[in-house]
Amino acid sequence: MTQGTKINADLFVTCVIDQLYPQVGVSVVKVLRRLGVNVGFPKDQTCCGQPVYNTGFTREAATLGKRVLEQFRDSEYVVVPSGSCAATIRVFYLDLFADDPELLAQAKALAAKTYEFSEFLVNVLKVEDASLCGAQQQGAAAYHPSCHLLRELGVKEAPKKLLGSVPGLEQKELEGEEICCGFGGAFSVKFPHISEGMVADKIANVKASGADTLVSCDMSCLMNMGGALNRQGSDIKIRHLAQILDPDSQ
Repeated sequence: MTQGTKINADLFVTCVIDQLYPQVGVSVVKVLRRLGVNVGFPKDQTCCGQPVYNTGFTREAATLGKRVLEQFRDSEYVVVPSGSCAATIRVFYLDLFADDPELLAQAKALAAKTYEFSEFLVNVLKVEDASLCGAQQQGAAAYHPSCHLLRELGVKEAPKKLLGSVPGLEQKELEGEEICCGFGGAFSVKFPHISEGMVADKIANVKASGADTLVSCDMSCLMNMGGALNRQGSDIKIRHLAQILDPDSQ
């Protein structure tokens, strides 16, 4: 695919972005439209079921999962601005519906057309030059690869390629970048002291990198690290990759 090729993609916005960071969703849509994508948004979409699935409530997770299967049944592509939610749809649904052949078939069909945001840009649209989005930033950024994006989906290079091609933006190396930030959804609630220690180590490395902006593809991770930075009085900004690529988001 090349810039200007009209394809159809529906946005699965995620709970965290919808409720806490709607500006990120706006940037995702703007970037996709700049690249020639017809963006749809099923208005009745709800949670993918990840929180209840991770805590063992599989019946409740299946109820939410069935709704997602129905809402995005006819989508050409589904774009998810979160590695964790994309992993839920693409990986965990296959386990969730393993004992129901009909729902499993639907889950496999949805998984085959579901992409995390950066993955969709690089692997489907074949965009590796951020200037095609009109992106232009000043400053220095460090990138944090979220656990589900990296380990469940295997998406490692796509975000870095895009971030590294942003005109005017210096990419800083982050020591221990692949180590978890300590959020892990329910993990940070069940084991707060361990989580606090992990995010403290991560934030120390962010500060040492010399970056003025911390970038990731998951707002839940950025919320955790941003909170830690704020408590320490740091002026390091947190930004989703879509905001870096969106020239209107400053």
